[in-house]
Amino acid sequence: MIVVLLITTFIIAFAVASIVVFVFTKPVDSIMKRVAPADISQAWTRYLQFAIYVVGIGGGVRVWDLEKYMTAVEPYRAVVELTADRWMLEVYQTIIGTLQSTAMVLLVFFVFALIGVVIVRVFEARTAKPESQK
Repeated sequence: MIVVLLITTFIIAFAVASIVVFVFTKPVDSIMKRVAPADISQAWTRYLQFAIYVVGIGGGVRVWDLEKYMTAVEPYRAVVELTADRWMLEVYQTIIGTLQSTAMVLLVFFVFALIGVVIVRVFEARTAKPESQK
């Protein structure tokens, strides 16, 4: 039963991460095209998508949390029974964990992308200024 739970949480985390990648591919791609040169922006977009999958699945599938279904845990020294209510709780925790993890990846990306856009605009303004003075 634990293996089925592990596979189920993996599939759910993968599905949620896929939805996040689908929703944010266009904004990430447009930001990367603005900040990075055209020849590497596609590679960076792919890398960020890979990072979203890895971190999202890692945050959603909490293997260390599944120990409670195999070994006796404190304070009652009993193995937690895997009931339908527990299944729903695990599914909910998987979805929330995946979303939290992917949100952190995207937050870090967008903060650094904002800094990159500001730097690009400053350099564009500096190069445009001498041309307008001529």
